[in-house]
Amino acid sequence: MATSTLTMENFESTVKTDGITFVDFWASWCGPCRQFAPVFEATAEENPDVTFAKVDTEAEQQLAGALGIMSIPTLMIFRDGIQLFSQPGALPKSALDDLLEQVRSLDMDDVRKQIADQAGHEHGADCNH
Repeated sequence: MATSTLTMENFESTVKTDGITFVDFWASWCGPCRQFAPVFEATAEENPDVTFAKVDTEAEQQLAGALGIMSIPTLMIFRDGIQLFSQPGALPKSALDDLLEQVRSLDMDDVRKQIADQAGHEHGADCNH
């Protein structure tokens, strides 16, 4: 199977692993979710090195709520445990492929440095009494 199902129990362990993880938040009653599903599945089939996972927001209301999912479908992208993208809306295949290429080409050392710098600036501001 090209995609896996995420729950409250396995969400964190899945997105915290090394590599790229795409997560589709959906519900069976959502028309745009049903339109996006085959696009998501096709991209998953073409990219076996990437984890493609789905969260049924009806079955996993607590998880969707904890992550602030307000509309569906919502796509989240993680790489090496860092959330890089979160956006509601059904994407066309070309946009999904483009996002995947952008995530693949990121320099994760640079991303981690930017996060550390940002955290340092926030911490520094808090310490200036």
